[in-house]
Amino acid sequence: MSIESVKQYMKTFGRENDVMEFTVSSATVALAAEALGVEPGRIAKTLSFKKDDSCILVVTAGDVKIDNSKYKHTFGLKAKMLTADEAVELIGHAVGGVCPFAVKETVVGIYIDESVKRFETVFPACGSSNSAIELTPDELFSLSKATAWVDITRLIEQ
Repeated sequence: MSIESVKQYMKTFGRENDVMEFTVSSATVALAAEALGVEPGRIAKTLSFKKDDSCILVVTAGDVKIDNSKYKHTFGLKAKMLTADEAVELIGHAVGGVCPFAVKETVVGIYIDESVKRFETVFPACGSSNSAIELTPDELFSLSKATAWVDITRLIEQ
């Protein structure tokens, strides 16, 4: 899967032309914020975690990190991120382009963290390390076909 699969996915919502591609990398929060000219918090990063032989995705604001105790309380298991190889195998997108769109069936849940609600719009990746789409938090929830809103993060201390 790739940016093309995400564009096809977005086509079902009439949003394929909203997918942006950059001539520079947007593979990290800092690089994406620079490419877009926005504050890092507005980058919607998609984190992938193991769950048995499958995985779950959590989309958070770019300026937060997972709070392990909140994660365990919410999901009933320890937060264990996928390796780069596992991400491609289980999600269908490579690290740097992981997003909640056009994912494999091995993704058993997509969750949106409350941290994104602090912003009018956020920018998740679109299946490649140089892409994004601008969405409101509610659009992100809807277009990703999210399972639920969660509160499992805390601000990164500067």
